[in-house]
Amino acid sequence: MKRKVIRTGDGSNTLEITDLNETYHSRHGALVEAKHVFIEAGLSHWLSQNSNSQSLSIFEMGLGTGMNALLTFDYLEHSEISLSYLGLEAFPLESKEWLAMNAEGWGNYHQYLKLHEAEWNKEIELAPSKTIHKVDQTFESFNSNSNFDLIYYDAFGARAQPELWEAQWFEKCAKMLNKGGVFVTYAAKGSVRRALEAANLWVERLPGPPGKREMLRATKTSRS
Repeated sequence: MKRKVIRTGDGSNTLEITDLNETYHSRHGALVEAKHVFIEAGLSHWLSQNSNSQSLSIFEMGLGTGMNALLTFDYLEHSEISLSYLGLEAFPLESKEWLAMNAEGWGNYHQYLKLHEAEWNKEIELAPSKTIHKVDQTFESFNSNSNFDLIYYDAFGARAQPELWEAQWFEKCAKMLNKGGVFVTYAAKGSVRRALEAANLWVERLPGPPGKREMLRATKTSRS
């Protein structure tokens, strides 16, 4: 898989898979998209709905450059809530790639380095009471021993990875969520919305980040 660093509309870097013309984050702004979709519509929303919670577990489908993970840890830096973060990545980056991201502007750069230097398939403490577990595996073969409060679904687009946008994987995500758990993705296709609804999740269409009209958020309600 050939990848090259590109600059996006907000000045932040991302990676492009050259033979697929597919990027890890939006060309309109990688950092803006990540904050809008995963931090504001996902993390911040979950925290507002669970203000008394002492712990939070997050599953990310597509760890990629580590941007979503770093933004999450940075957002919770001064929070006493304990965090368990599992990031799944089938195509881990080489060190020269994640070092080329110029990630100093994303958040705590020391944590960024620690995140990427961490051993795969082993849970480590990235900050006090906050851990990350990077798993080098495909979603199709992944089986979780626990459920999650929040899922970031950040697979490549359906044009590049159509197999990860089939209904069975959204049913799998629904089963991985705790009651009250939240699923967020940048995607807004009708087929994705219908698959999430068929998995008995309550689905919302939300305004999308720059370059996208809409995105989706789904919740596992008490009736799910």
